[in-house]
Amino acid sequence: MILRRGPLILEFFPYPDLDPLQSSFSCCLRLDELERFYSVCKLAGLLEKPSGYPRLQPPAVERSGLRIAYMVDLDGTLLRLIQNG
Repeated sequence: MILRRGPLILEFFPYPDLDPLQSSFSCCLRLDELERFYSVCKLAGLLEKPSGYPRLQPPAVERSGLRIAYMVDLDGTLLRLIQNG
């Protein structure tokens, strides 16, 4: 999967032997416009759903006080999408 947004390009590579349930890898994207980025992801065909992958989970304010959305790629890698303060 390749995501493009202006000059930003994120590339995800398949790892067929990866067991996402055994992996703790994740990353965070800190965004000035979380809602806009999330909308672009939905327009690209990523679905909101509570489990499985790929998937999106909508932005919400968490106990930390941060507004965070989640994206899980085809291999089960978690990306936290965090609204900048």
